[in-house]
Amino acid sequence: MPCSAIRIAVPLAVILATVLFFFAKETNTLSTTLSQPALLSDQQLRTLARQKVFFGHQSVGENIIQGIREVMASDPQLKLNIIESRNPETVSGPAFVEAHVGQNTDPQSKNADFLKIVNQGFAGIAMLKYCYIDIGETTDVPRMFAAYQETINEIRRNHPGVRIVHVTVPLTTVGSPAKAWVKSMLGRNTAQDDNIKRNRFNFLLVQAYGNEPIFDLAAVESTHADGSRSYFTSGNEKIYTLAPEYTDDGGHLNKAGRRAAAERLLQVLASLQ
Repeated sequence: MPCSAIRIAVPLAVILATVLFFFAKETNTLSTTLSQPALLSDQQLRTLARQKVFFGHQSVGENIIQGIREVMASDPQLKLNIIESRNPETVSGPAFVEAHVGQNTDPQSKNADFLKIVNQGFAGIAMLKYCYIDIGETTDVPRMFAAYQETINEIRRNHPGVRIVHVTVPLTTVGSPAKAWVKSMLGRNTAQDDNIKRNRFNFLLVQAYGNEPIFDLAAVESTHADGSRSYFTSGNEKIYTLAPEYTDDGGHLNKAGRRAAAERLLQVLASLQ
């Protein structure tokens, strides 16, 4: 074979092999995507479609609501009637009603506002979500948790038609150990300090209500896609933190984070009997 023909044939062979490689890779990716199990079974979808939910929250809650909308956009079988209203008792039929409650940094205001809304006559599933910013340097965690329990107990006494789904407090990322050490030496509060308190609150919540429905938002936020957890150690204790890939600002959820949270919330609600 002439040398010029060989020179042409070799590049053509390389190009053909490259095309076949990427075609095979794309085909394999598509096959993997199509073979992924559905987020919810048909029975779970029917369960969601019958529910009336009230979700009291603030900004991270907004992220989760957006995540639910994005999940619905990618799954035509999932159809929720999402309504923003502080009067969920006036909404007829099944719906996912959501509203801001209270003020950030003041969890007691959220307890009072949530209770006020439920006291208007709501019957269905109710969820109160605190924000990461509600727990900080001056927070007395046992006292905050006791106030939450008082709120839940009052709802249960006065509104037997309300079913509570508890929500763990969301987390934040933490800075480098060196930065935290410098702040600590200066006597300043650190992101590590705040996350220790958030973990303590979540421990109390799971300990008290482990036999009841819990949307463990903190577990979602701290779990990487491969199943490993984001954490640091304090003494012998693992302190879970927000996985960096789920946020763009260290606290609120980006597209990946809000989808993970939304999917888990939908699974929790769909599993209720």
